[in-house]
Amino acid sequence: MPRWIATLSASALLVTAGTALSQNAGPNDAQIAHIAYTAGAIDIAAGRQALAKSHNAVVRGFAEEMVRDHAAVNDKALALVKRLGVAPEANATSTALSADAQKKHDELDRLNGAAFDRAYIANEIAFHRTVNDALRGTLIPSTRNGELKSLLQTGLTLFSEHQAHAENLAADVK
Repeated sequence: MPRWIATLSASALLVTAGTALSQNAGPNDAQIAHIAYTAGAIDIAAGRQALAKSHNAVVRGFAEEMVRDHAAVNDKALALVKRLGVAPEANATSTALSADAQKKHDELDRLNGAAFDRAYIANEIAFHRTVNDALRGTLIPSTRNGELKSLLQTGLTLFSEHQAHAENLAADVK
């Protein structure tokens, strides 16, 4: 899949997320927790899809890293919201993320071999760019709880590394 399609898809996702958030005064902590958890779950599912479809050792290693790291962050988020007594709140942004992710999953499912590998890595670049921009621009600044904010900042650092890793892999995955 050409890189511009993945970028366009991620841009549409960001516009959808930004529009949904801007219609309100901004997300509350329960909504932010749901958005962050949803984004992590999406990348875990994408990593599992890559593990099921790819035979490329580099792609599989990256996918394993995505599953491991995003599961660890989601586990920490669940423990935090449980300890704080906060129930993550579904919202238009998390719903849009899930719907867009299902479309992308279906697109990737139709691909095999090198075409899948290239499309998966391109999607990972676009998805991490989108999530990192949302964390930086909306989610972290809107978070009121210090512990949740700290977890999101840690996630942003890790997910920025994921984005850079995927960008480096893109040149090698042919």
